[in-house]
Amino acid sequence: MSQIDSPVSILDDTGNPAHFGWARDPHFQYDPDAVMVSRWRISESDRYVIFSPTHMVIFEIIDNGLLGYSTICMVSLRDKKRFTFTSRILFPLGSIEMPPSIKTGSIRLHKKNILLDFISMKSGARIIKVDIPQFDHHRSMRGEVVLLPPCSAESLATVMPWRRDQAAFRYALYSPWFSAEGVLQLGTTETAFTKGNAWGIFDWTRGVRPKNDTRYWAAACGIAAGKRIGINVGYDSADSEQGTGNAFFIEGTLHKLNHVTFHISPSNWLDPWYFTSNDNRIEMTFTPEMEWEDSNRTFFYTIKRRQLYGSFHGNAKLDDGSAINFKITGFAERRKMRF
Repeated sequence: MSQIDSPVSILDDTGNPAHFGWARDPHFQYDPDAVMVSRWRISESDRYVIFSPTHMVIFEIIDNGLLGYSTICMVSLRDKKRFTFTSRILFPLGSIEMPPSIKTGSIRLHKKNILLDFISMKSGARIIKVDIPQFDHHRSMRGEVVLLPPCSAESLATVMPWRRDQAAFRYALYSPWFSAEGVLQLGTTETAFTKGNAWGIFDWTRGVRPKNDTRYWAAACGIAAGKRIGINVGYDSADSEQGTGNAFFIEGTLHKLNHVTFHISPSNWLDPWYFTSNDNRIEMTFTPEMEWEDSNRTFFYTIKRRQLYGSFHGNAKLDDGSAINFKITGFAERRKMRF
């Protein structure tokens, strides 16, 4: 694998992706205006997963060129219920103004039926503000959640090409180590996220999308052995030989993993999942408690998503050779996209 430890442009002088690998910091420089392909092929997304022992909330804003949308999904882990709101934007073509860097810029999506802000602070903290008058069955959703990083936290940055599409690439950053504080109100019911009892995961992606893709992703965060633990593992159709999106985090410090295999029961996805790595650095079991499937089709665009929520437990070998056992909360999904 190719580790990048200094700033480098993703693109060459002709606007084609040329530099691939992984980094402990967002060293890769991305400029959507310099990409060779048409703007409708550029895909940009920000996704936050926030959870406590009783609830999980997913906030997502995506600009896929021809179609953009924002989605907020609230899951009650106790009642096994899910409430979802989606707002679509036809032909955004960059008008959502997704920041080209994870370190600068915020996203403000203000429409008649939705107010959704993703605010980036200089300290590394992030703030999510939401106000939707008709979220679910005429109930509103309002609130604010602050995400706080550990000191000197590292994010896993990867740039991967696609094997059969020389123009396609994905620049992704994974930060599964935030603590969360705030309140979300759905109708008259308040859900509180308190420090030490609530966590946040940030998934940031920019690049040129292929015509179709299937992605498996699992992430989790919490406290184990008195330390803040984060996990990010996954794979898709991209070529990950120069840097996978797999890592284990302790107090924000990244411990890189190579290829991780998902072992999923073909007959029942609610059976335990097992994870192993080819470098023998992680053995992990995911025990799903709830499953949800959805499918959306808009003209030229189809997305099918299967999400599961539950707990992860296992052991990981750190960079210094020591091992740690853990049990933390998170989620896993398979997402199929086709244009």
